[in-house]
Amino acid sequence: MSGGVARAAIVAAARGWIGTPYRHQASLKGIGCDCLGLVRGVWREVIGPEPEAVPPYTPDWAEAGLREMMAEAGERHFVRIAPADAGAGDVLLFRWRAHLPAKHAAIMTNAAGMVHAHDGATVAEVPLSGWWRRHLAFAFRFPGVTD
Repeated sequence: MSGGVARAAIVAAARGWIGTPYRHQASLKGIGCDCLGLVRGVWREVIGPEPEAVPPYTPDWAEAGLREMMAEAGERHFVRIAPADAGAGDVLLFRWRAHLPAKHAAIMTNAAGMVHAHDGATVAEVPLSGWWRRHLAFAFRFPGVTD
């Protein structure tokens, strides 16, 4: 990648997935994706080819191993930032319960919103409400982001 990527381009790419049906392990805009597939698809649009293959995973993968696998992958390919420093275009990781690893991802669109995919719905932009903020565990910036 040369020159970097603008936050606005990341947000526009994420919003381009709105309406994509939820499909576990998928990452095809307009066809189907899960939360990881959304982040993977935006990466392909704004950065280029995915940096590593994603192994098959079950819906309960995080509970089975109790490792921070999503955060570990984030450390390998993104720039880790403090959740309080997250802004438009940054990737947010959430944990459902305090004792469980983070297993849900979203892309922040502005200080009050995010785009995410979740089971039983289509990709949507939703408010980054108090519930989500209380469950926010990690934040990452795409490499080469420019403001």
